[in-house]
Amino acid sequence: MKKRFSIFFSMLLVLSLFLAACGGGGDNADGGDKGDGKDVPQDLKVNINTEPPSLHPGLAQDSTSGTVLRNTMEGLTRIGPDNQPEKAMAEDWDISEDQKTYTFKIRDAKWSNEDPVTAQDFEKAWKWALDPENQSTYAYQLYYIEGAEAANLEGGSPDDIGVKAIDDKTLEVKLVNPTPYFLELTAFYTYLPFNSKIAEENAKWATDAGDDYTTNGPFHMTEWSHSDKIVLEKSSTYWDKEAVKLDTIEMVMINDPNTELSMFDNGELDWAGAPTGALPTDAMQALKDNGTLVTQAIAGIYNYKFNTTVEPLNNVNIRKALAHAINREELIANVLQGEQLPAMGIVPPTMFPENEKGHFPDNDIDAAKEFLNKGLEELNLKDPSDLPAIVLSYNTSEAHQKIAQAIQDMWSQNLGIEVTLDNAEWNVYLDKVDNMDYQVARLGWLGDFNDAMNFLEMYRDADGGNNSTGWEDPKFQELLSQSQTETNPDARQQLLKDAEKIFMDAMPVAPIYFYTNNWVQDEKLKDVFVSGLGDVQYKWAFFE
Repeated sequence: MKKRFSIFFSMLLVLSLFLAACGGGGDNADGGDKGDGKDVPQDLKVNINTEPPSLHPGLAQDSTSGTVLRNTMEGLTRIGPDNQPEKAMAEDWDISEDQKTYTFKIRDAKWSNEDPVTAQDFEKAWKWALDPENQSTYAYQLYYIEGAEAANLEGGSPDDIGVKAIDDKTLEVKLVNPTPYFLELTAFYTYLPFNSKIAEENAKWATDAGDDYTTNGPFHMTEWSHSDKIVLEKSSTYWDKEAVKLDTIEMVMINDPNTELSMFDNGELDWAGAPTGALPTDAMQALKDNGTLVTQAIAGIYNYKFNTTVEPLNNVNIRKALAHAINREELIANVLQGEQLPAMGIVPPTMFPENEKGHFPDNDIDAAKEFLNKGLEELNLKDPSDLPAIVLSYNTSEAHQKIAQAIQDMWSQNLGIEVTLDNAEWNVYLDKVDNMDYQVARLGWLGDFNDAMNFLEMYRDADGGNNSTGWEDPKFQELLSQSQTETNPDARQQLLKDAEKIFMDAMPVAPIYFYTNNWVQDEKLKDVFVSGLGDVQYKWAFFE
């Protein structure tokens, strides 16, 4: 494990340096002379697997939607090639001495229909997400702002939310507490603006490509053939358009890794695999052997959520039995083959280094059986066969299916528990999980910002937007609240570690593995930026 963890971080460092080498020194913004005297087409083709559930910044809650939004919209900041927030729609900002008031100066920028981007566009977009009638799953990401939580959960007035357009080009934001990662948050898609003039005229502006889907980012969406493809074109109104080299990006929706890789091999795609698609697990070793596979460690986790409101998963010992009876090393070696790291904690080792080892041993069958016996006793059952069949749900995918089948066998052989599998297409699946219509469900989580809080706060409240487990704990909530006012970094980190321990003792989620991104790409494609959080930006990409 020690050696493997060292490789994990070395790979991240090398690849972050490689991927951060953006620029193109004098490259023509329209994809012209690349130094060889020849015109090179600047048309990128990638796979995004599936239809984005929503391209409204206030409703987006998944990586597919996020990929499109990061390349068509722009917030106050953007995560740059050095993995740090850089100036974007905000050309400058001032932070008060108490670190609680941010004053952003909005640059002279335009929407794709030539409307000016204003401070009001940000104020109205954030308040829209906080309006409980709009049911924004990610509204809690705005709770760092004064009055935001009260407006979203407690009937508070939107007038009391601490975001205010002082004038067209000045946005004032007041925070509840000093938040050292707030400038990272303002790059996240829930913090994106929308054209408030268009939104007032058409509430369904974000449901299709067209004149009303106005964008302020590097690319503009010109086609959205639902469940087929999305086409983006370089934006002529983007403030930094000279930095954009690609002319078009075609995003197809192919939910079959074998087809995706075949299309790449045939020249129909310029990129196959993560972070927007997937490679077939059976091809991983061959891609490693021929030297074309790129592997990047990222801050993300693959886990199984438990619906703690239904039997027998309302019993903590049953949940612990299931979590301990998984052989993660075997799963990674035989199924995934992508240098993933076994997860026995919920926060990635990039944030909590001790989670290389985790809170419990991998594949601890003896402990699993002890927890199972305790759980059966508490449920007044004599034998595992007396338990109702557990339904394990996953969204349609070759890899998810293979993982589910492997864990189904582990739970059956190690614990004698009957498990049935259930799969659904992504949009349907998300609705089922959000509505607690499941028993055990797979979900991945990629960090929205580089702090352990991001992997813990979604479980603070049972009815929180991304919780979907029905679990909450007063001490866990208290520790998270204390961490938000603790100014000593070491003390704050310890509070978050203590919160994670409570979480793992309750086991509302069984962690499986920490992510890596694995992909192959056209050797002429340069400067695609995949961040340490696993998201992708094409602003600086080009073909040489």
